[in-house]
Amino acid sequence: MSRFFSSKLSALVPYTPGEQPKDMKYIKLNTNESPYPPSKGVVEASKKEAGKLRLYCDPTCASLHASIAELCGVDKCQVLATNGSDEILNFAFMAFSDKDNPIVFPDITYGFYPVFAELNGIPYEKIPLKDDFTIDVNDYIGINKNIVIANPNAPTGICLGLDDIEKIVSSNPNNVIIIDEAYVDFGAKSAIPLIKKYDNLIVTRTFSKSYSLAGARLGFGVACAELINDMNTIKYSTNPYNVNRMTQAAGAAAIKDNDYYMSNCQSIISAREYTAAALEALGFTVLDSSANFLFAKSDKIGGEELYLKLKSRGILIRHFTSERIKEFNRITVGTQEQMQALIGEIKAILEV
Repeated sequence: MSRFFSSKLSALVPYTPGEQPKDMKYIKLNTNESPYPPSKGVVEASKKEAGKLRLYCDPTCASLHASIAELCGVDKCQVLATNGSDEILNFAFMAFSDKDNPIVFPDITYGFYPVFAELNGIPYEKIPLKDDFTIDVNDYIGINKNIVIANPNAPTGICLGLDDIEKIVSSNPNNVIIIDEAYVDFGAKSAIPLIKKYDNLIVTRTFSKSYSLAGARLGFGVACAELINDMNTIKYSTNPYNVNRMTQAAGAAAIKDNDYYMSNCQSIISAREYTAAALEALGFTVLDSSANFLFAKSDKIGGEELYLKLKSRGILIRHFTSERIKEFNRITVGTQEQMQALIGEIKAILEV
């Protein structure tokens, strides 16, 4: 780092995104992208807005907010669109947590949570998952601290039921609860209906996974109007034009083509079930996933070794080095053909 870098950030360990190598053509199963292209409507809507890029986009995202509100069954004043769901998460951390209002989250979860906390000078606590990698709801009931939970969790893929989420929200009425639903369309139930009952709940979503828009960078939050107003204060104090006009158009068009995307989700779920069964038949331990990825390990080969051998064969998966999960790999679910190719290469590596 340079001698000018602020000392308050010198110890910050940044988030590490999934690798994007260019040395060869890979089957990319490492960053939880959709294997399916955006709909034709999304492509056309984006092209139309491309001719207007000399003009600023609508800072209020009015048309997009209306589409999201209709999709989620909420009012427009209860929605805030952002540059990916990472931005709405950061807004929530900034707006509601500080040295007097710490935040807690599982020890194995989305790697950006501790980064957001460190970046914003927020004290935080990691609550260990149980031995089976599930969340113990009792660890979060009535703790009187802000909480963020990915549901389904990443990288495990395991989800909490809506009843358990409501227990957490209702038992901490004086704290903000963030439920990160990046993967909810692949098998979990959304907590969005609960915002009509609880004024301390924020639900965050992304278009990166189920809506094939990872490269467009679009996310949103849903909460009571007061919480949305608070986060808008952060938005208009940092980047009022945070969602560009092409992405706003793409998001609204994606919602219009919702049936196409939900059909793709069903195809991914089917491929997920095939892959889980095939891995288990090869002796793998595979966690029960409600996401578009699987978290798996084998007693026959180490996690890093499998990752490296698959990479050498043109297939990327995600390996983590944390002690509790270093023997696991996170495998994005692609098309049925891609998953068959994965299983074929694993069989060759294991010489089954």
